[in-house]
Amino acid sequence: MTRYTAHATLTEEIARAVVEVPGVAFLKPGLSGLVRSTLARGERGTGPATPSGVRLTRSGDGEPWRVEIHLVALRHSRTVDVARATRSAVEERMAALFPAEAAGARVSVTVTGLV
Repeated sequence: MTRYTAHATLTEEIARAVVEVPGVAFLKPGLSGLVRSTLARGERGTGPATPSGVRLTRSGDGEPWRVEIHLVALRHSRTVDVARATRSAVEERMAALFPAEAAGARVSVTVTGLV
């Protein structure tokens, strides 16, 4: 698996883990995702290549991942509980997929809104 493929796979898997957490409404869409969805209504397969609400960065090979999650939560849920559950879900998914690379990963969750 190439470095790019691993990054894309990990990003997609993290996004899936986040939206499965109770209390999460959706990942925060980026501007490009909003524009793309408006321009390409009805077309399939035109979504963003990576979810906008998930950002994975790494200083260099062997360095721990830095994972930033931006999401919108459901209003009836306690925001702190949703953020904690999201962080745990991301850490568990990373450990299941890439155990060697998940060690030391820093996961931050930001709830940007409520619906």
